[in-house]
Amino acid sequence: MDWVILIASGVLEAVWATALGRSNGLRRPLPTAVFVVASILSLGGLGIALQTLPTGTAYAVWTATGASLTVVWAMLTRVEPASVKKVLLLTGIIACVIGLKVIA
Repeated sequence: MDWVILIASGVLEAVWATALGRSNGLRRPLPTAVFVVASILSLGGLGIALQTLPTGTAYAVWTATGASLTVVWAMLTRVEPASVKKVLLLTGIIACVIGLKVIA
């Protein structure tokens, strides 16, 4: 169950990172509210997962999940240009996260 919470928290990291980027320096109310709520839930979930998972592995998985999804979302919404190199590098990050899950 802690792995599910950890991955969900990583997804929420992508949500808060995207909301932060759209908040215009925390000046737009809705993206700012999404940022605050998602960041609290994301860090709370990470804290729960850390009760049973190794800190280094959990943090790496949480960060990689959030970062990868943030980039993928930015490419899908055309905020950031997509490229084969980016997709290959993201695939590498995801493969490493899966590897950490397998050996943890």
